[in-house]
Amino acid sequence: MGCPDATMLAMRNRSKTLATWLAVVGGSLGLHRFYLHGAKDVWAWLHPWPTLLGLAGVIRMRGLGQDDHAAWLLIPVLGVMLSIGMLSAIVIGLTPDERWAARFHPDHTSPVSASGWGAVIGVIVALMIGGGVLMGTLAFGGQKYFEYQRELSEKQAA
Repeated sequence: MGCPDATMLAMRNRSKTLATWLAVVGGSLGLHRFYLHGAKDVWAWLHPWPTLLGLAGVIRMRGLGQDDHAAWLLIPVLGVMLSIGMLSAIVIGLTPDERWAARFHPDHTSPVSASGWGAVIGVIVALMIGGGVLMGTLAFGGQKYFEYQRELSEKQAA
């Protein structure tokens, strides 16, 4: 047997519980992907940009009020990114331990260990946060869409 390559060394012994909680806390920024796949992961680097755009929408709405159309478009982007982070936490936390060990313990020297209650509680928290964020995003987007349609019809009537 030769020396293990750098990718196998980089993927050694990733904790499912830690990955679940990183997705709960910073999934919209891609923290879980950086932890699991390293700094060379393209998808991890694509997570922060839409999240920051959504935060810019929140800042715009706080500063300019509810009539800012750019904020109407940007805030749902933040909601979608938060929902993606929570969905990632759910998928990571519900991955069977054997499958997790096969993927993130490539040397197979460590025995398959049960992830325990930490991952389960992370999944429960992600379900609660993700459900609330997704419902709020849909409600906000729908409200702003229908307000915009009403505004257009009033302009056409005038």
